[in-house]
Amino acid sequence: MRLRQIEVFHAIYSSGSMTNAAAKLNVSQPSVSKVLAHAEQQLGYRLFDRVKGKLIPTPEAHQLFKLVADVYKDVDRLRHVAKNLKAGSAGRIRVASTPAFGLEVLPKAVATFRQDHADTVFELETLHMDEISDALLESRIDIGLAFDPISNPGIEEKKLATGRFVVLAQNAATFNGRSTLSVDDLKEQPFIGLNSRGPLGRSLSEYIASGNTDLNIVAWSETYHVAKAMVACGAGVTIADSITALSNTADEVVVLALEPALEFDIKALHLGDAPLSITARKFIRHLGAVINDFLARSA
Repeated sequence: MRLRQIEVFHAIYSSGSMTNAAAKLNVSQPSVSKVLAHAEQQLGYRLFDRVKGKLIPTPEAHQLFKLVADVYKDVDRLRHVAKNLKAGSAGRIRVASTPAFGLEVLPKAVATFRQDHADTVFELETLHMDEISDALLESRIDIGLAFDPISNPGIEEKKLATGRFVVLAQNAATFNGRSTLSVDDLKEQPFIGLNSRGPLGRSLSEYIASGNTDLNIVAWSETYHVAKAMVACGAGVTIADSITALSNTADEVVVLALEPALEFDIKALHLGDAPLSITARKFIRHLGAVINDFLARSA
């Protein structure tokens, strides 16, 4: 079957009639009927029976549609990729990051970058790690920014910085002015737990479990910045990444070192077979510098 025949067959099967298929494809009904007739002639069997003015899929059509549906999805994705490639011009940089970077780091990086590259237009969004990978593979974005991303075929990684987990408390008096704590030091405090989805969450979960310390968990949070806000309100203490800890409302909580240290990589991601523009490469370098300067606050 040719691609046009697959398209017509899919439209008829999905919509249930020639009229609906023609409207869906924005062509005339005779044109749809002609393409279907040619497809059936080439295949050597009927795809639809005409019963009282209705088209009823034959058993062969039902089997064929299972494969055609997959092909159609691939073609549809190809259209989206082609459209998105056009949108990704050299003067436009599309960036997606995990939520923590959107609080302060990414906005700051964009603002300072545009001081020397005023003609650059940015499109920013926050996504979860698996969504960033999909967006890259579909060419919806040019650059992804994430913590310890899982390696993905077709996606290249560039390490920008190394972060670490820290303890967040409402005030210094919570731990009698101490600046360094272990997980065991937290067992008497109400603790705000975080979900273990994603590489960062799993790493923290394994770290806490390795200490065999039973924490007094009073709440669970889906995101690190919500856990941080709960700490600021006096709900308890938590362990969070240093990016979240130092972003925006850093003055509302006390940031304490966690020992032994638990570190993670911060990486920029991009498609391996789609070279970045010169401007996008410059932005990645700039982004790395901004992140490292930002993390230096906790030194």
